[in-house]
Amino acid sequence: MILDPKPYPTMKDSGLPWVGEVPEHWSLVPNRALMRRRKVLVGKRHTEYRLLSLTKEGIIIRDAESGKGKFSADMGTCQEVRSGDLVFCLFDVPETPRTIGLSRHNGMITGAYTVFECSDPVVSAFLELFYRAMDDRKLLSPLYSGLRNTIPPTRFLGIKTPVPPHDEQSAIVHFLDYIEGRIRRYIRAKQKIIKLLEAQKQVIIHRAVTRGLDPNVRLKPSGVEWLGDVPEHWVVWHIGHFSRVGNGSTPSRGNSAYWNGGHYPWLNSASANREVITQADQFVTGIALRECHLPIVPPSSVLVAITGQGKTRGKAAALRIEATINQHVAFIIPRANIASADYLRLALHGAYNQLRAISDDSGSTKGALTCADLKHFSLALPPISEQGVILEKVRDKTRTISTAIDYANREISLLREYRTRLISDVVTGKLDVRDIELPAADAEATEECSDLPDIETYLEDQEMEEEIPAEGD
Repeated sequence: MILDPKPYPTMKDSGLPWVGEVPEHWSLVPNRALMRRRKVLVGKRHTEYRLLSLTKEGIIIRDAESGKGKFSADMGTCQEVRSGDLVFCLFDVPETPRTIGLSRHNGMITGAYTVFECSDPVVSAFLELFYRAMDDRKLLSPLYSGLRNTIPPTRFLGIKTPVPPHDEQSAIVHFLDYIEGRIRRYIRAKQKIIKLLEAQKQVIIHRAVTRGLDPNVRLKPSGVEWLGDVPEHWVVWHIGHFSRVGNGSTPSRGNSAYWNGGHYPWLNSASANREVITQADQFVTGIALRECHLPIVPPSSVLVAITGQGKTRGKAAALRIEATINQHVAFIIPRANIASADYLRLALHGAYNQLRAISDDSGSTKGALTCADLKHFSLALPPISEQGVILEKVRDKTRTISTAIDYANREISLLREYRTRLISDVVTGKLDVRDIELPAADAEATEECSDLPDIETYLEDQEMEEEIPAEGD
């Protein structure tokens, strides 16, 4: 069966610059008529609530006992969230990964977010989809004000949302739920393939950087449990013995002098997923460099992500440009014993599982590496001339695997782009889904895929660098 939505026959101007034209029979309704703001502080009852967080996955339950991530110093200032509530982040909107979530849980969330209640679950679901579409392209910029690009709740409640009749809202929600279920199933299958390929690649790299290429080479005990025996002519060094290690910081987003007109590359931990870093997407000013004491990291260094709940933590990338970094990244600047940043990155790639194990077993800093961890981390290093040979051989052996991983990730990326565009076109009235009949046979499969919290984390790593927002509107 082909699902082929058609355009609506007649349209009208919505008067909203972020929406454009909408179907002629849709209504333009002020948000205050669709939802009501509710702020109930939990106070001393905070121990009775589960802690929630707004992420790219939507509203998730956080494990407060894990020690991972950042938490408000005073949980009593959190506010109550009920299943069916809409949670908005209406400040720092351009930088926020996700500004809207429909909660399916009862719990509490930091008081800086804005919680709205809606009596009709169909309307809530439609509004979540609509504002998710607006958020994906940050189309609400005309509503921002102030240094922190804030949308005051009163202004948000005063704007209008294009709303179809109730039965049409239900059809839209049902159609998009069905499509998302099918897309999630496909992504999950690709995810499994990618994990298998990455595990195969990891085995090849680990063996090369701990045993070399000659299967008959004489070995010696390394004295390091995770390394085991290493080639007799290799040396085992702490990273701090041949490199300088440090990390950076995040200049205040509220100080425009640190960001506006900035031209100096500033990198966060997501950059470590690139393997080779040749450009940045955020920039700071010279004032930020001086006043925030940001490190200047030269090319031929290696960056390591030291925090993050997803796969990013422990990832390493070779830096090709001069840049600075935030507090969730460590730089390693080799002084000797390393042929290139590419080889050091390869050696750290081979040690990825061990770096993850260290970060998961670090007491009060659980879920994070420290610069001290990296300084004292041991690597087995061959002579410089041998490092280049190993690097080239590993590239040859893993080229086909890397190509397959890239291809699968590209398929997933295209599918996610399709999903984003389809949601936007349907909830803004560009495509009509009223007469599409969905196959009943897929209902079970759609439900089966409705709870896949790991998919988006795997595809677009959610760093969980979330800073606790300042209290207030």
